[in-house]
Amino acid sequence: MSLAVAEPPTKRSRHDATGPPRTSDMMAPIMLLEGHEAAVNCLKFDPSGRYLATGSNDKSIFLWNVYGECENFNVLEGHKNAILDLEWNRSGSKIVSASADKTVGVFDANRGKRLKKYSPGSVVNSVNLSRGDEPLLVSGGDDGKAMVWDLRSRHSVQTVEGKFPVTACALSADDELIFTGSTDNVVKAWDRRSEAVVFTLEGHADTITGMSLSPDGASLLTNSMDKTLISWDVRPFVTGSRFDKQFEGAQHNLEKTLLKCSWSADGEMVSCGSSDHVVHIWDVPTGEELYHLPGHAGSVNEVAFHPTEPILGSCGSDKKVYLGEL
Repeated sequence: MSLAVAEPPTKRSRHDATGPPRTSDMMAPIMLLEGHEAAVNCLKFDPSGRYLATGSNDKSIFLWNVYGECENFNVLEGHKNAILDLEWNRSGSKIVSASADKTVGVFDANRGKRLKKYSPGSVVNSVNLSRGDEPLLVSGGDDGKAMVWDLRSRHSVQTVEGKFPVTACALSADDELIFTGSTDNVVKAWDRRSEAVVFTLEGHADTITGMSLSPDGASLLTNSMDKTLISWDVRPFVTGSRFDKQFEGAQHNLEKTLLKCSWSADGEMVSCGSSDHVVHIWDVPTGEELYHLPGHAGSVNEVAFHPTEPILGSCGSDKKVYLGEL
């Protein structure tokens, strides 16, 4: 099914005479999306904000409309184990996925077909797409390798390897650095030219479970099993400490889930998964917690901010996905 089917409703839907003024074009202030048969590990809005992709332990990726009834209009199949991470490309035409089946999938989001299957060789925990002109993605796996793939090619174009499993990875805004987070609690920045570690970010006391580059590319957000969320200054030529700010309140438990983290589109808010069933949102300038949103009946595994409206998406181990307006 084509992704050109969903149009946001008219603005008048924001002003419901029976309740307080609405802040988004969603049908209701909170929408529950059900259909996955197991824990939902990851979710992302497409660049237009009209669609949502969710990945689950049920081995499938669901595509949903954000507006209207939030219908599940397509299912992307092909993985043989849990979906652990996913991302849309910049045009919204493709979705890449990381899976416990030891593969990276590349799907045509319009036709719902898998275009490529990369096999890094171990459980793939994380994927991240380039923000630049080159169609590059990086994957991180249990074998300690971060591998760069060109979507035009069948094979990896670069590999950097550490001693510990890569639990989270990202590319810098200029694609010159690969960031990896591991079970050694350290974030490493690898120079793609020399394939050497050029700096490390040390401050977490347990496994890094998620990372996200800020919209302006200047900061890296990392979540850890030590129950802290930290932003780091990753601009070039920084002297002294790269530690910027620490956000506290999120929880991790004995499930040891790789809880992810995210920025709002304007870079003013951050959020992360939390095992206490709560969606936590912090104000970046002050570090204060702005929202403490219950609702899930299991661990919240990822929270995503809508690209243009004050809408938040969350997915959990309770098999549920929520969309809510702030």
